[in-house]
Amino acid sequence: MSFPKFNLKNKRFAKESIVYRWVFNNLAVLILILLVISTILIYFIHFYYYNSTEQYLKSKLTTITSVLSKYSTDTTKNFSTEVRNMVETFSDKNKMELMAINTKGKVVITSSGFSPDTLIVMSDFDNAMKSKGFGIWTGISENNEKIMAVSYPVSAKNSDYSAMRVVVSLADIDSTITTMTLIIIACCMLVLTPLIFSGVYFVGSIVKPVQKLNAVTKKFAMGDFQERITTESNDEIGQLCASINYMANELSTAEAMKNEFISSVSHELRTPLTAIKGWAETISTDNDAETTKKGIHVIISETERLSQMVEELLDFSRIQNGKFTLQMTKIDILAELEDAILIYTEKAKHDNTSIIYNSPEMLPFIFGDKNRLRQVFINVIDNAIKYSDLPDHQSVVRINASCKDDKHIIISVEDNGCGISATDLPKIKTKFYKANHTKRGSGIGLAVANEIITMHDGRIDIESEENVGTTVHIILPVSKSSNKQ
Repeated sequence: MSFPKFNLKNKRFAKESIVYRWVFNNLAVLILILLVISTILIYFIHFYYYNSTEQYLKSKLTTITSVLSKYSTDTTKNFSTEVRNMVETFSDKNKMELMAINTKGKVVITSSGFSPDTLIVMSDFDNAMKSKGFGIWTGISENNEKIMAVSYPVSAKNSDYSAMRVVVSLADIDSTITTMTLIIIACCMLVLTPLIFSGVYFVGSIVKPVQKLNAVTKKFAMGDFQERITTESNDEIGQLCASINYMANELSTAEAMKNEFISSVSHELRTPLTAIKGWAETISTDNDAETTKKGIHVIISETERLSQMVEELLDFSRIQNGKFTLQMTKIDILAELEDAILIYTEKAKHDNTSIIYNSPEMLPFIFGDKNRLRQVFINVIDNAIKYSDLPDHQSVVRINASCKDDKHIIISVEDNGCGISATDLPKIKTKFYKANHTKRGSGIGLAVANEIITMHDGRIDIESEENVGTTVHIILPVSKSSNKQ
């Protein structure tokens, strides 16, 4: 397993990076929690061992003073002799030291046989004499050894002894506590180490794809859509990478369509401009009336074509900027459809195409913009004529209008032209997209038409089969308060 390397030389980058935030947030909290838990455990271990030692010394001292208390009331026994004998024969002298303290506060007998320094500090003895109970002291002895001492007063008539004292070394206990502390620290490290490594690996698994995303999206911003991100997982990061790749595909397609659109529009604009310029030059040099009439007809026709293209571009621009508006009124949809058919009747004859219109007796009114709807009908009929103009058969465009369930009006425009392939059909309403590059057009007319129908709460459905023909269904909702014609 290889862990990613992170460049933290740039301080600003380091403080804003995911690694930095993880280390100084999650990891710091984890270390703090482990530190608190470790401290509490070590404190309780320390308390347990010291308290157990204290209780053990108290129990020993209680046993000793209880025996001495019996001797103090037994007239057959010499109390001083019994105290000396008990100290000298103390059974636990290998574990602790038993001392007898006289009324002057000096240690006179010890179980080890060594007399302590007369300047020894015995806070436990002082406390015991004041409280008439146990006195406890923990500290450093004159031999620089950490000890615990417990004193308890004794009383007997005609006795020089005032208290008994037991002292034990804490070296073994401290050693045990130190060992357990090290074990706790080791356990914390065992917990922390895999968490750090797994955390670094996990953060790296996020940061590494994000860094790739950053590098690739910069290329996208520069217009280079060739780069793709390798998806290594199916988690959210993998899904994001897949989404970025999908976006790149869409942007690449859109860029290609945009370039193709620019090329197509340039060609579409150049053709009528060339014709207008050519005929204008011809008219200016030729005084023949027939030539002049023909030239003026061509100039008017090409000017109308240019005007239509410019209007499409302006409509598309308004749609993109959100400034495309409708003038909604209650309208007779058949009147607008028939106007559009009338406009293209002569053109269809010129292109050797027959228009067959099945006019219904009546249709409900709809609520819409009549000019925009006429624009949609013109665009759809124009496309039908344009793509039906095939040299090997008679072109026919059939137009039908009907009402479905008194809720929707369906206008169908069917041709028997070249049709649309199954690959191109889902994209045919996309802006800039042209399925057939041999026909004139900018590729935005149907996109504008689809937007207009959508704004009327309707839809455009397209059915097509290559080399058979295409049927466009324009579906519009009926006005709720409509009256029959």
